[in-house]
Amino acid sequence: MCGIIAHLATDDAVNGLIEGLDRLEYRGYDSAGIAVSDGSDLSVYKRAGEISDLKSDLSAAPLTGKIGIGHTRWSTHGPPTDENAHPHTGDRERVAVVHNGVVENHRRLRKQLRADGHEFTSETDTEVIPHLIEEYLEAGDSPEMAFRRTVDDLEGGNAVAAVFEDEARIFASRDGSPLVVGIDDDEYYLASDVPAFLEHTSDVIYLEDGDVVIVEPDQLRILDPDGSSVKRSHETVDWDPEEAGKGAFNHYMLKEINEQPTSLTNTVRGRIDAEQEIVFEELDTGIFDGIEEVHFVGCGTSHHASLYSARLMSRAGICARAFRASEYVETSGPISEKTLVIAVTQSGETADTLAALREATNRGAPTLAVTNVMESTAAREADETVFIRAGPEIGVAATKTFTSQAVTLALLSQKIAGELPQATLREDLPELLEALARIPEDVQQVIDQNQAAELARDLLTYDAYFFIGRGSSLPVALEGALKFKEITYEHAEGFASGQLKHGPLALVTPNTPVFSLFTGEEIEKTITNAKEAQTRGADIIGIGSADSPGQSVSDAYLEIPATHPVCESLLANVQLQLISYHTADLLGRSIDKPRNLAKSVTVG
Repeated sequence: MCGIIAHLATDDAVNGLIEGLDRLEYRGYDSAGIAVSDGSDLSVYKRAGEISDLKSDLSAAPLTGKIGIGHTRWSTHGPPTDENAHPHTGDRERVAVVHNGVVENHRRLRKQLRADGHEFTSETDTEVIPHLIEEYLEAGDSPEMAFRRTVDDLEGGNAVAAVFEDEARIFASRDGSPLVVGIDDDEYYLASDVPAFLEHTSDVIYLEDGDVVIVEPDQLRILDPDGSSVKRSHETVDWDPEEAGKGAFNHYMLKEINEQPTSLTNTVRGRIDAEQEIVFEELDTGIFDGIEEVHFVGCGTSHHASLYSARLMSRAGICARAFRASEYVETSGPISEKTLVIAVTQSGETADTLAALREATNRGAPTLAVTNVMESTAAREADETVFIRAGPEIGVAATKTFTSQAVTLALLSQKIAGELPQATLREDLPELLEALARIPEDVQQVIDQNQAAELARDLLTYDAYFFIGRGSSLPVALEGALKFKEITYEHAEGFASGQLKHGPLALVTPNTPVFSLFTGEEIEKTITNAKEAQTRGADIIGIGSADSPGQSVSDAYLEIPATHPVCESLLANVQLQLISYHTADLLGRSIDKPRNLAKSVTVG
């Protein structure tokens, strides 16, 4: 979840590095640093704090160089301090290194290097990398060989970039952690994610695990693990550079909430034809043949989208379960060629989800990735891939990717139900498909007419916040609580409505509002459960359509357009996103960069 940027420029690389770090700050913001070289001298500057702090210091003491690397950190080994910030150097400061991932054997390597006389100044696992490189250089290896031998020594999922004091080259490698090349005429970029350099070029090469790339002023070489040159295809990213910026919005999160009508239009486009058939052109014919059960694996928001789809499949008579990816190995039970495993991951790089995907593959199950990123690890490793088409999402708290995941999975669930003999299609499938096709305009109506900002002012004095729902509304209640706690830092919990009386009701007080989703097909039961909390003094904040009976029991009410029951909770989700955003804004929280969190969790 750290961010790597590297730049080989025709004049000065520093601006490109700083711009890249700004765009990668969603991957980590505990500390930052850069290292630049002019082909002879190597200069390093790093510090704890945000990118803005680094920029302020560099304006007072500028660095220059045509070749450089940069890093923004999300702390794993050691707290955010100047010493633990990247880039790291060895004893002789001949090489500077930035790194994303975890060096799983760093303790053994550190012990070995200390025995050879190396001294360490940080608590990070990364620092063993430059020391190893220097060890090989001292033994007589060339920089290229020293780098390759070092990355071969590393265990775990890692991406590494390095510059040397007397080399006009950048060395980098990918093995289990994302790294992509950007080509801009005579200039080159390397980054953890495309938005880092999208303003300059959309011509990219996605590296594969095991690749080592060597960037020079006049060429780029990619080597396989054996050191042989390999060709990787060039791709053109179809994201507009402005999609990765905030535009006129104060925060990425608010921009991305407002982008949902557009992202959902892209999600649905071409997937419901004129005959009301569901179409996924990217899927091979017959891939669902022989499937008897479906397992979803995902983390956080993606897990909630998985729960939503699993409930739709279960209703259709398919044995479907949603697992937290980190628990999949221990809890999945038997897996076979009759088990379809669907990995749901916005980035396609989430470590726990990839581990679950690989476990499924190793046990003979067919796999399908549902992701937002072309050429991501999940997209390459799964047997089949469906893209949610949400466009770049920078805010750490997922918004538009959740709605696009949920709508994609709703369509996919009905597609699968239509192809499995044991499943039963919904009698109201045409109405559901019509509602899914209409969801972009319904979301736009929620955004245009919402009163979340006004309601948020009344929420600042409470002690805790509960979110409840039933059926397909439960995953949205869980997601609403997750969003609220992520960016407000206030205590929030989501529950199945019927669970309240089995323990959580003991926590309900007049200082505990209960957000109640009066959506879906079991509204009356949710009303009963909301009343149980209301009699204990809790304020009920209802969400539902204008004609929902839940409005009459609500102390405050957020309205959504009338639609199919399956889609109601997705519109309610947008109201909950806006409530979380405006409450956090009033509290003065760091909305796009919430404490202790990063966008893509690429370490387990």
